[in-house]
Amino acid sequence: MALRRSQAKHDGLPSVVQVRLSPTSEQAQALSAATALCNAAASFISKIAWRSRTFTVVELHRMAYYQVRAEFVGLGAQAAVRAIARVAGAYANRRSAKTRAHLFRPHGAVPFDARMLSFRRDARTVSIWTPGGRLTVPYSGREADLKAIETLPVGETDLVLRGGVWLLQVAVTLPRPETADPANGFIGVDQGIANLAVTSDGAVLPGKVLPGTIAGNGHVRALRERRHRQRRRLQRKATSSARRVLRRLSVREHRMMTDLNHQISGFVVREAERTARGVAMEDLAGIRTRVRAHRLQRRTLHSWAFAQQITFTRYKAARAGIAFTLVDPAYTSQACPRCGCVSKRNRPARGRFLCTRCGLAGHADHIAALNIARLGVVGRGSVNTPHATGLPSARRDRESRPPGSLGGS
Repeated sequence: MALRRSQAKHDGLPSVVQVRLSPTSEQAQALSAATALCNAAASFISKIAWRSRTFTVVELHRMAYYQVRAEFVGLGAQAAVRAIARVAGAYANRRSAKTRAHLFRPHGAVPFDARMLSFRRDARTVSIWTPGGRLTVPYSGREADLKAIETLPVGETDLVLRGGVWLLQVAVTLPRPETADPANGFIGVDQGIANLAVTSDGAVLPGKVLPGTIAGNGHVRALRERRHRQRRRLQRKATSSARRVLRRLSVREHRMMTDLNHQISGFVVREAERTARGVAMEDLAGIRTRVRAHRLQRRTLHSWAFAQQITFTRYKAARAGIAFTLVDPAYTSQACPRCGCVSKRNRPARGRFLCTRCGLAGHADHIAALNIARLGVVGRGSVNTPHATGLPSARRDRESRPPGSLGGS
């Protein structure tokens, strides 16, 4: 079935590709000196910002630019400008949680803009600033990433040292496809702790439909519990070698959860594209402060990657031209998708749903996903459908909603 298309947007979609640098030993030493100098300058600026409580880019530039140039010989003008912007960005979202000045690791990732780094695409080399002068270093990578650098607009680039390998993480702008109208409705996705994700089609993710060694949600929880016990043992030791193992375990678990969320979001978007539907998920912003969890479940709730899964699904849907929406999560697990009955008694057990009015029974997460899919259709219709009264869509929904209907309080 041909999909009707909405009007195309002119702005692009941000994405990141990665290539590997192949420097000589002398060039590697120069890159190491550049990252150490830039990170030391950023830490110096951060202390100035913290002492003066100045966190905006313009004011911080006026206060710290000449000081940092005088303190760090060899720091270029543009490198100082980028360090100031980097410090302002570090405080932008986490200022209230900081108890001391933010310090940058000596060999942490350093951002480079077009004045400090440029690509010579025909030769597949990069010209990069260092305190001792410009370097020309060859790069390589996956063919898709190389093609993206050669054909797409390039933004800021991060220089990263990982496991002794120099990498460039390059921000590129993808063309934004036209968003398809969800002709066949929405596929709803319910996120949870017992089940990482359940779709309105009844697919439990992760599961057999996904590749890899992760057998299911029970396997994920068992792996995380094992990592938690390992962390507790190592934290009690408190030795330098234990801290090294803790850092390694943290990176390993983060990679596992990120890979799982990539697989789940990719599967959901592919299903939506194949069936000409949109994707609907719950808006779980602030769930950690709104939900009262048992003390034995708090660690799991506070460490679960709900936001990452939503972010991955959103950007993949945008790349594929699939409609994406977030719905109100209120009562999605207590409402009957058939008759609209909302009651706590519809949940006789944690994983079971049984409607007290019409008798509809099923897995609670699957029922919630069906409600999320229906709310996606309702929300899409309220936004796109004109109304003779001229009332805003949210107000129309509140005034027209019958008592006890889905989403009511």
